[in-house]
Amino acid sequence: MKYGDITFTSGGTECHAWHFTGEGDALASEAGRPVVVMAHGLAGTKDSGLQPFAEALAAAGLDVLAFDYRGFGLSGGTPRQTVSLADQVDDYRAAMTAAARLPGVDPQRLVLWGVSLAGGHVLAAGAHRDDVAAVVSVTPLVDGMAAGRHALQHHKPSAMARSTALGIASKVGKTRMMPVVARPGELGALTLEGCLESYLAIAGPSWRNEIDAAVGLELGNHRPGKQAKHLRAPLLVQIADFDRSAPPQAAAKAAFAGRAQVRHYPCDHFDVYAGAEWHDAVVRHQVQFLTRVLTPS
Repeated sequence: MKYGDITFTSGGTECHAWHFTGEGDALASEAGRPVVVMAHGLAGTKDSGLQPFAEALAAAGLDVLAFDYRGFGLSGGTPRQTVSLADQVDDYRAAMTAAARLPGVDPQRLVLWGVSLAGGHVLAAGAHRDDVAAVVSVTPLVDGMAAGRHALQHHKPSAMARSTALGIASKVGKTRMMPVVARPGELGALTLEGCLESYLAIAGPSWRNEIDAAVGLELGNHRPGKQAKHLRAPLLVQIADFDRSAPPQAAAKAAFAGRAQVRHYPCDHFDVYAGAEWHDAVVRHQVQFLTRVLTPS
């Protein structure tokens, strides 16, 4: 499926996005088609596994705007490869404004879609808004403290201490980089068995395997799950029950607060992407959910 390249501005910086035009009028109202705003998780870029999701949703009749955060992928901005959670939520809001202006879409029927870290961002970006018609949160990271405790169950304390020390050094002095994904025992943000291979399997040409080491400190106070109760739109939360990267218990708690439809999958964090066993089911449930809540009455 073809897509168009567009740009929009967030925080004075030009962000790059792909626009997929929805097929058919099954979900169209008199005002136009619903439009999905989509972004990736930790250090992810839109060319790293998002296109199959976007194409499936466009085939179901939704426009899709998939974008890169400031400092990542094809978007502008400095510093590069540094995660600011507040800035990324602001990027979502700017992308929502851009999506509402696309030709043929209904600006009052925005759909927020996020995976992993972005699965939490969509809860914050969609809270208290009447122009958001649905929210899809996939294997979401919704509680930084819970994620830290979860990581301690799967990592050696020495590895956690090493990355934390580098993060503190990056925060108080010159920026220090580390790999996003690495092998067990190596320095990196994600070093569980299989993470390196899983991430490289979806990585696109704009993705870089490096991230500001201060990301762990940034995540410490991250609690977007608390915003779920402020959503005014139907919410779908898709939980990987054996998720070693984003604690499934925290996702379930946020889902309950947001009165969500919940789908569970007996898999790990990366098993929702194209080529993995559970991708087709995850996409099918998204299409079913969005068709149900967005079909004009």
